Amino acid sequence: FDFRDIHYKSTHTSNAKVLSRFMKKENDSILDILKGEKFQRYINERPIKLEDSMVKKYSSSVNSVHYFSTLPYGLNDKAVNKEIVGEEKIKEKDYYKIKVTFDKEGGGEDYEDLFLYWVDKECFKVDYLAYSYNEDDGIGMRFREAYNERYINGLRLVDYNNYKAEDTSIKLFDLGKAFENKQLKLLSKIELKNVEVELLDL
Repeated sequence: FDFRDIHYKSTHTSNAKVLSRFMKKENDSILDILKGEKFQRYINERPIKLEDSMVKKYSSSVNSVHYFSTLPYGLNDKAVNKEIVGEEKIKEKDYYKIKVTFDKEGGGEDYEDLFLYWVDKECFKVDYLAYSYNEDDGIGMRFREAYNERYINGLRLVDYNNYKAEDTSIKLFDLGKAFENKQLKLLSKIELKNVEVELLDL
C-alpha cells in the first residue's frame, strides 16, 4: 500500500514477518527492511551502515505504519496485554473499552505507549482508538476514528480521521467522551492507497 507518497509492503508467514518501505528522495531510492528485530537500509540498492540510534528510529517508523495499517491484527502477540476497562457509548453505539499495553520484551521501541480501543459490542469491530506516546518534546495523545471500511482478499482495512485534544486537561481515558462532545480537533487523515493483498500458498 501507499501512505503519504511512500510504498509499504509486509509479508507474513508462519516463520517470519518482513516489513518494508520504499521511497524516492531527490535522485536516490531508499529501501528499509525490518525482519524481526533486524533492520537494514539500502540506498540505490546498496546496504548502508547506520548508527544504533538511527536503526531504532527507522525501525520504529516502519513498524508503526504497518502496525496501524492492519489493526486489530497483531493484538494477540505474546507481548500484548489487554484489559477491558469499561463500556462507552459513542454516536449511539455501544462499545467495549479495552486498554492495551506492551511488555518491554518483544514490545518494540515504543513499548511504553498506552492504547485504548473501542470495540463495537455487536459486530466486534474497532471503530475508534486512542493512544499516548512519549517523544523528545514530551507526551502526546491522539484519537482516531475509522472510516472507509473495505475488505480486500478477506483483510479488513480502514482509514482514520486523526484528532488531538487542544485542552491539555483532557485525559487519555476521556478522549471518547471528548470526541462525542466535539472537543477534539481534526489534525489529519490516515489514508492507505493502492492497497493489494495477496494470499501466499506456503
